[in-house]
This record gives sequence, structure tokens and C-alpha cells, in this order.
Amino acid sequence: MTRSLLLILLVILSLNQSMAQQVLTVEAAVDLALRNNYDIRLAKNDSSSFALDNDYAWAAFLPRFNGTATKIWNTNAQKQELANGSKRDTSGLRSSTLQASLNMNLTLFDGFKMFATRERVAEIEKLGILSLRNQVVNTTAAVISNYYNIVRQKQQLKAILEQKSISEERVKLADKKLSVGLGAKPELLQAKVDLNAFTASQYQQNTLIEQLKEQLNQLIGFDKNAVYEVVDSIPIRQDLTLDEIRTDLENQSPQLLLARKNIDIAKLVFKERVGDRYPVVSFNSAYNLNRLTNQAVINNFTPLFNRNLGFNYGLSVTLPILNGLNAKRLQQQARIGIMQQELLLDNTRTLLDVQINNAFRDYELQKKNLALEEDNILLAKENVFIALERFKQGVSTYLELREAQISLADGYNRLIAARFNAKLAEIELMRLKGVTEY
Repeated sequence: MTRSLLLILLVILSLNQSMAQQVLTVEAAVDLALRNNYDIRLAKNDSSSFALDNDYAWAAFLPRFNGTATKIWNTNAQKQELANGSKRDTSGLRSSTLQASLNMNLTLFDGFKMFATRERVAEIEKLGILSLRNQVVNTTAAVISNYYNIVRQKQQLKAILEQKSISEERVKLADKKLSVGLGAKPELLQAKVDLNAFTASQYQQNTLIEQLKEQLNQLIGFDKNAVYEVVDSIPIRQDLTLDEIRTDLENQSPQLLLARKNIDIAKLVFKERVGDRYPVVSFNSAYNLNRLTNQAVINNFTPLFNRNLGFNYGLSVTLPILNGLNAKRLQQQARIGIMQQELLLDNTRTLLDVQINNAFRDYELQKKNLALEEDNILLAKENVFIALERFKQGVSTYLELREAQISLADGYNRLIAARFNAKLAEIELMRLKGVTEY
């Protein structure tokens, strides 16, 4: 029984350890963000709201029915003196009145305004879909950038640990030389200072990685206590061209699509404003009920009970003649609105062109830097190895070894930065193009 329990505990510990070391891929992070990200979910709600409005927009062409009913109770007291000298003094005369009606109104013509409104609601639904797509593109880019920033900091941590191991070796060598009388104490002290500095950098780097993971958790909807690892490398696409990015940009960029859709909506608003200047023709109909009940009457010609039923129908025409030039003002504002949206489209197009050019230049620059730094890091590693061996043999100075180590640290910093910056430029190019799959 004890052995079985021990075996179960070992299995549980093994599972927990494997779960703690579970690797979250960038594809899985993006998939989680598409399902859980708050900005995307809010954009989906907005899109659903616009779609709901469009689903019911056809109801604007239906007739409108309204029913009303009123019940009134009266208690009257009357005192009369007639010309013949007779007097009447009554109180407590009670009566009740019931009124009810069913009214119908159907707009037959309003300058085609209702058709323009129907089209505008449909275009707003499309605008909501485009806004959702734009949010998906931006969120995807943010998730991938944050993810590879964690990878970058992990690589930086790995470089710090490598530098720390070199400093530990320097401390050992300096201590050994000092103990046999071949070294100086300042060399040992400086080696320990450098070791402590790399240890502090290690602590800072671990904290930074955890902070970046918190940001990623918020983007993808992960629990803040989730434990996972990311991949160790940053893949860089080497085949991107400027022509490829610009291909079909007008139909793929969410920014341009949103700008053009706003122009379509502005044109429909203008049609609505034009419709305000036309007469409105409506068909009206009503069914009325009026019932009067008196418990007692003074005048013999007053009925104790009276009921009227009636049905009527007809046409009404409302012709706008003068309303403070409000219709003209709104029409001019709608025309300005179209011009405004067209200017925004041109502005968006030029800004997008500049952003793509700059991002592509940065992408090309970082690729060149990356290739150069990959060669430099090999040279720096070899230089440190040689300097360390020469120092062990006593044929080089402490300053030469430290200089080689500093050169290696700088090389790592430049290499990791170049790789990450190249990835950021690639992500930005894909975002500007409107691509969600990298």
C-alpha cells in the first residue's frame, strides 16, 4: 500500500513538473488571444450590435400601429334656475366615458430617405466587421511582439548567465594567482564586482521576463498564475519584398478599408439629408370607439347610453416649406462630411505608404545588422576563449581578458537587439498589410 501511494505521488510530481515546463507556442498564444482578448471581445459586441440593427432595419418599411384606450369616471352636481321659476338641485350624477382607438400610419414616400437609411445601416454593419478585423490584426501583432520580447529577454538572460560564468572563472583564477603571489588583489576585487553586477543583471532580467509574461497573460486571457515557457529562438523571414507587401494593399489593409467604408456611409447620410427636402406622403387609418354611460340625467334629451364606432382612412402630405433653412444646412454639412472622409482616406493612404517604406527599410537594415552580428559574436566568443586561455597561462593581462569579456557582452546585446528589431519590423509590415497569419 505504501509503495502504491509513493508511486502515485511520483507520477503526480512528474506531471506537475511537465506542466510547469509546458511550452506556449506563438500560434497557441494568438489563438488564445482571438478567443479571450478583451479588446477583440468588445469589438465583437459592437459588430453584433450593428448586425442586430441591420437585421431589424426592414421593419422601417412596415406600417406603424398604435392603440390607445381611456376610461373616465365623472361625478357631477348641478344646480339650475329656469326662466319659468322652477329650480333643480341635484348631486351625485355619475357618468363614465370609454374611448379607444387603433391607428395605423404607413409612409408611402419620403424622398427615398428610408431606403438610404436602410443602406446606411447595412454599411454600418460592414463597418463593424472591418473594425473587428482591424482589432484582430492589431491584437495579433501585439501578442506576437510581446511573445518574442519574452524570447528576446530569455536570450539576454542566457547571455548574462554566460557572462556570469566567465566572471566566476575570472574570480577563481584571480584568487588562485593571488594565493600563489602571482596576482594583485585589485584584479580579484574587480572580478568580484563584475560577478556581482552580472548577478544583479540576472535578477533584473528574471523580473523583466515575469513582467512581460504578465502583459502577455492579459493579452491572451491567461490566468496570472499560469506557468509556461516560450520558445528559445526568434525566426526571421528573409524573403519579404516591398512589392509583396504592397500587392493588393487597397483591398487588404483594414485602415484603408475602414476609410473607404466611412466614405460610403457619408454618401448615404447625404442622401438622407436630400430626402428631408421632399414631401412626405403617408397613408393613415383609424378605428375608433367612444362610449358614454350616464346613471341619471336632468335633460330628457340627454342619452343614458351612447356608443359610437367609426373607421376612417386617408392620405396625408407633409410639404417642407421653410424650417429656418435647417434642411439646407444639414445637406451642406453632409456634403462636407463626404469631403472630410475622402481627405481622411487620402491621408491614411499617404501615412500608410510612409509607414510601410520606413518599416521595410528598418527590416532590411536589421537583417544586415543581424548577419553582421552573427559573425561578430563568433569572433567575440573565440576572442574570449583565447584571452581566457592566455590568462590561465600567464601570457596575457587581466585587462585584456576583461576587455574581451566586455566586447562579448556588447556583441550579445547587439545580436539579440538586431534579431528582435528585425522581427518587429516584420511584424509591423504584416500588420500594415492587414495579415493575421505570419
